[in-house]
Amino acid sequence: MPWTPEPVLEPRVRSEKTEPVAAAVLIGLVMRPDQVTVLLTQRTAHLNDHAGQISFPGGRVEPEDLGPAATALRETREEIGLAADFIEIIGVLPEHITGTGFRVVPVVGLVTPGFVLAPDPFEVALVFEVPLEFLMDPNNHETRRATVGDVVRSFYTMPYREHFIWGATAAMLRNLYRFLAAQHA
Repeated sequence: MPWTPEPVLEPRVRSEKTEPVAAAVLIGLVMRPDQVTVLLTQRTAHLNDHAGQISFPGGRVEPEDLGPAATALRETREEIGLAADFIEIIGVLPEHITGTGFRVVPVVGLVTPGFVLAPDPFEVALVFEVPLEFLMDPNNHETRRATVGDVVRSFYTMPYREHFIWGATAAMLRNLYRFLAAQHA
């Protein structure tokens, strides 16, 4: 069955005149013996962009990066200390343009267990894993609305235990779900 990416629900909050900032994130699928999990972080509360939010490791493209995978691997190492030796890149999802002005390429990688994490305490408050099975169950996908200034925003959420996964992170997971569902249809 043909796959269609999830439509972006986020209107631009930052100026339309500003070109989105190029970024890449790692959707790390940790291959645990009993299940596959997704590696996520909670950003520290003092950051300028997306403070306190649940996100994938990743960030802005630097001039020396040789593509989205290089950015995702570099940022993952910098943010949580996960070495590229433990990651096998298997593909990318369509870029996601956030309402806050980022053009994000989600890079999907298989993560081999046995790694030791060293989160950067300036950027990362917490690193945790969520079962892929939970995230790929459409019964766990919610759409919510919020008003930011005079703009009404619709966004996906995937609440898991004490973690509120929402916005761009949830939208990218929703795209992964739609891709996998199309492969099995």
